[in-house]
Amino acid sequence: MNDPEPAEDSRLPIMTDGRVQAFASRAPLVSPRLVAGAPPVHGSETVSFDRFELREILNLYGRKVAEGEWRDYAVDFTPQKAVFSIYRRASECALFRIEKTPKLAKKQGAYSVVATTGLVLKRGHDLRRVIAILDKRLKLVSG
Repeated sequence: MNDPEPAEDSRLPIMTDGRVQAFASRAPLVSPRLVAGAPPVHGSETVSFDRFELREILNLYGRKVAEGEWRDYAVDFTPQKAVFSIYRRASECALFRIEKTPKLAKKQGAYSVVATTGLVLKRGHDLRRVIAILDKRLKLVSG
C-alpha cells in the first residue's frame, strides 16, 4: 500500500532539511499572538485587563444590568490603554469608561473612570476603589 504523494500546491514548501519556508508575501497561517507561549511581536503589545480586573468590572456591570441602569458594554484594547465602555442603550454614547493606562501607574494610578463628557470622575491605583464611584446608591432627599 503506497502513501499518497503530497500535493504539489502545498501552503508552505518544505525545505530539504525539514524546515518550513515562509514567504513575505503570504500571510502567516496562525498569528504569533495567538500561539500560547509565543513571545510578543515587537510593536503589537496591547494593554488588557487581567482576569481579576475583569471579574471586578463585570460584577459591577452585572449588578447594574440587574437594576436596569445599564444594558450594553464594549471592550477595547490598544497599545496605550484598555477601555471598558458602559452604555445605557447600544445606540447611545458611552455613559462611562473604565480605563487602564499602565503609563500612569506610578503617577496618578493606572485606573480611571471617565464620564461621557471626558471628565475624569475618579483615578487611582486600586481598581475596586476607583469603580466604587459607579456603585453608589442614590438616596432620597426630602426637603
